[in-house]
Amino acid sequence: GHGENFSSGLDLREHKERTPIDTLHASRAQGAIMNQIEQGQIPWISALSGATIGAGFELAASTHIRVADESAFFALPEGRRGIYVGGGASVRVARLISVTLIIDMILPSRVLTSHDAMSANAVQYVVPSGTALTKAKELAASIAENSAVSNFAITNTLPRIQDMSHDDGLFVESIMAALVQSSPEAQSGLQDFLEKRARRLDTPAGS
Repeated sequence: GHGENFSSGLDLREHKERTPIDTLHASRAQGAIMNQIEQGQIPWISALSGATIGAGFELAASTHIRVADESAFFALPEGRRGIYVGGGASVRVARLISVTLIIDMILPSRVLTSHDAMSANAVQYVVPSGTALTKAKELAASIAENSAVSNFAITNTLPRIQDMSHDDGLFVESIMAALVQSSPEAQSGLQDFLEKRARRLDTPAGS
């Protein structure tokens, strides 16, 4: 985001002028953008601060890793405004935080702090105010060292497997494991490990 807030959502003045069919098309177009992020060729990391509200929360939910600083807060005030979510919250946000919590956020307009969001699985990291972008860049640099094929498999296969049956999910996992292992990057990475050239895992502090 620019400034102190990640995003405070859609422009309600613009939204008020829309007809129902306009709203339908706008929602579908917004969903298409979110899909390009969620199902694209590279991992996306969002650095969140201040207001992460409505469509802003939906946008963050389409990214693969979410870093919030302690100033971030999350809300879905559509119920209070007499409208309904339209940027994917029913699917993406609900899958992150559960249906019961998203209902609690929409009906009484409950606001989550960054630490609430962490506990609810809406974000993976909480960092001091003003440092979310630094942490996001640190994670991006680490991820960029991975195989591009592996990154694509992780970001595009895991979300789909969650919608599959147990057996179908395991079958798709096996197929993807075989495909990724056949890539030149995988063969190079395995050889680096065997010859002790591979980068070490980042271990938790104090371990």
